[in-house]
Amino acid sequence: MNKNKKLSPIINYNGKRIERIPVQTRILTSEDNIAQVIREYALPLMQQGDILTISESPLAITQGRAIPVEKIKPGRLAQFLSSKVMRVPYGIGLGAPTSMQCAIDECGTLRILFSALIGGFTKKFLHRSGDFYRLAGIQAALIDAAETTTIEPYVHTVIKGPLYPEKVAQELSRELGFPIAIMDINDIGGCWVIGASKGVDKKFLEQVMKDNPQGQSDELTPFCIVRMVD
Repeated sequence: MNKNKKLSPIINYNGKRIERIPVQTRILTSEDNIAQVIREYALPLMQQGDILTISESPLAITQGRAIPVEKIKPGRLAQFLSSKVMRVPYGIGLGAPTSMQCAIDECGTLRILFSALIGGFTKKFLHRSGDFYRLAGIQAALIDAAETTTIEPYVHTVIKGPLYPEKVAQELSRELGFPIAIMDINDIGGCWVIGASKGVDKKFLEQVMKDNPQGQSDELTPFCIVRMVD
């Protein structure tokens, strides 16, 4: 449970009571298989009708997507573009050269440059935010900068978004027999289903998980079971 907030594990949604059950695990690494981790920690707690949500960063870690900053060599474009990113109190994002370089590596130089030019124009002249990420794509939006997490050994790593989240959710659901959703959630109200198995109501999950019941610090809760109480 998110230690920074007094959150109830049970909330009301459209007249129904929904329980959110964070599932604690050990610290995950690239040596872990996400299906085996779910079998070990989450499946013993699950009941018929439950949905399992998976946080995107722990999934990405198991895919080898956590890159130590000493292995990232920001180029001139990354240095320049990162200096233009607006600083906000809730995170660094692409405002660090290392995370911007990862965005360039993931999305391509031309796409990032085009997105930056259009995003800067629409923000300055149309007062519209978010065009950079809409144009750059999902992987640019999912990158977590170094020092975003307090969990060692990932403090000084950039964590890229997970690969093929929709495909992974569908494969895990077929293998494990429960609906699966992969989610990007933060403490400022951001809640986004980035991949889900067949039949999962994404809007429902984004509403019942938007207060971030798992937390994102040292709770070590990469999974959350969503259960209808009534």
